[in-house]
Amino acid sequence: QNEKELQDVVKRQEEKLLQLIDKSGEVTRLKGEVSQLQRSLQRAETEAKVLWEELRGQEPKADAAGVQERVLLRQEVDKLRLLLLEKEEESSRLSSKY
Repeated sequence: QNEKELQDVVKRQEEKLLQLIDKSGEVTRLKGEVSQLQRSLQRAETEAKVLWEELRGQEPKADAAGVQERVLLRQEVDKLRLLLLEKEEESSRLSSKY
């Protein structure tokens, strides 16, 4: 009887573990989707900033190529800022760790 109970407990634990693995995979997938959505949002915000500046008349003779170039440059600056922040955070974590 003890062996039967032990087998039941092991079986329930295996089922719980499989459920956790399924949930973990789903969480990982959702985190990937969130990350992709954040990048898309950032690109859209960058484009909106550049277009807003153009509409405000800062550069009245701007052409489509110029606007596109400014959008790309702004996106690159935003990427570099994020990388810098990530490196600073990593450096801070390593400093506090050691």
